[in-house]
Amino acid sequence: MPNTSLDPENWEGLRASAHDMLDAALDKMQAATEGPVWNPFPDNLKQSLKVDLPREGIGVARTQQAVQSLLPYGLGNTHPRFFGWVHGAGTPGGVVADIAAAAMNANLGGRDHGAIYVENQVIDWVRALFEFPAGASGLVVSGTSMATVVALKVARDVKLAFANQQAGQGVVELVGYTSVQTHNCVARAFDLLGLGTDALRLIGVGENFEMDIPALKAAIAADKSAGKTPFCIVGTAGSVNVGAIDDLDAIADIAGVEDIWFHIDGAFGASLMLSEEMRPRLNGITRADSLAFDFHKWWHVNYAVGFVLIRNGADHLRSFMMQAEYLAGQKRGLAAGGPWPTDYGPELSRGFRALKVWSVLMEHGADKLGASINHNCELAQKLGRKIAVEPQLELCAPVALNIVCFSYKSARVDINDEIVMELQTRGIAAPSSTIINGQTVIRMCIANHRTTQADIDVTLAEILRLGYELSN
Repeated sequence: MPNTSLDPENWEGLRASAHDMLDAALDKMQAATEGPVWNPFPDNLKQSLKVDLPREGIGVARTQQAVQSLLPYGLGNTHPRFFGWVHGAGTPGGVVADIAAAAMNANLGGRDHGAIYVENQVIDWVRALFEFPAGASGLVVSGTSMATVVALKVARDVKLAFANQQAGQGVVELVGYTSVQTHNCVARAFDLLGLGTDALRLIGVGENFEMDIPALKAAIAADKSAGKTPFCIVGTAGSVNVGAIDDLDAIADIAGVEDIWFHIDGAFGASLMLSEEMRPRLNGITRADSLAFDFHKWWHVNYAVGFVLIRNGADHLRSFMMQAEYLAGQKRGLAAGGPWPTDYGPELSRGFRALKVWSVLMEHGADKLGASINHNCELAQKLGRKIAVEPQLELCAPVALNIVCFSYKSARVDINDEIVMELQTRGIAAPSSTIINGQTVIRMCIANHRTTQADIDVTLAEILRLGYELSN
């Protein structure tokens, strides 16, 4: 009979290759502060990937050599001068946690096994951190986009008294509200849930880029007068453009009076709860009906892992629980321990993402993560002050948290885009660009636990140098 096992014939050879790979991975993490921020993927490697489906394998050693060749060509977000988007920097400990998770190869859709208890512990920690009641529920997901879909599905189902689960939404016109600064994952959730993006009202913002509360009230009143049914308000804790935080307390008041679900997109800003110093910025977050955020941003858990927290766990369970016969629970054995995570979300197949969250918190503790957040915000404030007194630069938005938006003064209309692209392609730094009040600006997001004042100073000096070089 042919040998169909996928285990290695030479375990010692695999062990040696695995040790080499671990060394290479940790070498990369140890050298995260060195070299170019971003390396363009070489043409020869692009071509090497364009091959037919392998009919015969090439073995462990050659495969891992090919994997190691990819290590220098990541996004660059482990480097301390990556300022482009709110991408967490990861930790070396997270590499080790992922190895253990891969070895267990556990499906966290359900059943009674150790990994489920680790995820339950993470849920309990999050519930306590955000001061949600004992009956609240949570779920580890891929990121805030999936968390938003889960939360808004529960919001919709509650508003329709769950009748829609069998009969569909019918003629009820549900509408929701959020700021023009909110991440587009909210609009995508409206699309995915069949509500349509036209049902999402985009509310304007004030000079601090926070949701205009009187405009929100007016929009709700207008929709009710038109016979529509408001079902959710989405507040933002840390907008992607400038890091603004909506008046969460004021929104909670409105949601309470109007009997509307209050959801918060806290993708990175919710992490401020880890910091005793910054936590007051989130006043009102503990009043939400649901919250979505990412562990892979300011918690620096290696990609990809987010979380959804729901105040009423019974509603959450009712919105998703739909067990097949072969998934029926039992009093003991592997089928015990329900309800299972799959009863709280759309996925039955779920990896052990919770392990790396648990691991980071166990290794470093919440206080150290909070201190890193504080440091990032302090660096942003210092950068904002430097820009404000630099004649060649203009600060384009208040520095709310860790994001600084500014422009280089030049007659060249594309100067800010060009500066950003040059910084990236030369490997100096990796800010991004965005549009503020109709103007393209440079956006520096400081969200890396490795970033120092020296990294900020080098980047600012290069921006001034490149701005002059490209303008003349």
